[in-house]
Amino acid sequence: MSNEVLRLRAPRHQVSRKSITLWTLHALIGWAVLLAPQLVVLIFSASPWQVTAAIATLVLGTAHTLVMPRWRYRVHRWEATPDAVYTLAGWLNQEWRIAPVSRIQTVDTKRGPLQQLLGLSTVTVTTASAAGPVLIEGLDHDDAVRLADELTTTTQATPGDAT
Repeated sequence: MSNEVLRLRAPRHQVSRKSITLWTLHALIGWAVLLAPQLVVLIFSASPWQVTAAIATLVLGTAHTLVMPRWRYRVHRWEATPDAVYTLAGWLNQEWRIAPVSRIQTVDTKRGPLQQLLGLSTVTVTTASAAGPVLIEGLDHDDAVRLADELTTTTQATPGDAT
């Protein structure tokens, strides 16, 4: 590791713009799962409070689905240097993380069905930290593979015991 002091700072790279679509689909699925039973109940007995609850779910779901993915895209950032991995994630609750390369234990990539469909991946950097792994969500798959390879190579060349 160089003599550079690791400071909390905004990472340089944005995630893929396709992440907006991924997060929109996740929100739609989540709200549909919540709204579907309410609509089934409305078919058989439409009391005023059930109608109100369904309308409230629809309004909140629509607002969340329209706002959250774009807001999250503006916030999410990542960067890997020879010394550390920097991330900024979240939308309401935002989390900045620095994972020194000397503390990295494993680097993994994962792709769920929607990520595969959109050509995206998540890189998980596991460290010896009580805060848990550092996730970099919404990367183009090729970028994720390159990042995992780069971090693995850098980690192997960095002295330290990753504890």
